[in-house]
Amino acid sequence: MKSNEKGLRRLFFAGKYSLKGLCISFKSESAFRQELFLLAILLPLVFYFELSSVERALLVFSLLIILIVELLNTAIEVVVDRIGADYHELSGRAKDVASAAVFISLFNALIIWAVVLW
Repeated sequence: MKSNEKGLRRLFFAGKYSLKGLCISFKSESAFRQELFLLAILLPLVFYFELSSVERALLVFSLLIILIVELLNTAIEVVVDRIGADYHELSGRAKDVASAAVFISLFNALIIWAVVLW
């Protein structure tokens, strides 16, 4: 549903809905919780190692991109499930492609962490 709010009020409601989405994802998606757990373990390491600001930014961004892609994957899955429970080849393809995006974001983080820390 589109909001008619403008200015700071619109930003407030946008933030409120974003937090609601994060809470829903946390409660309903085990993969999102697992990736948050990964973030909680790896984020302190970013500040433990002696790294440049750019290296730190790359490590943090690689972790955040996993969460972003997981949220988009969840959104796609929810929309596909909303359309119907009947199997459709295109629905399956959409879910598989979104899942592949999550896989690539995890692989991307692994490569970045290996290169920076090596």
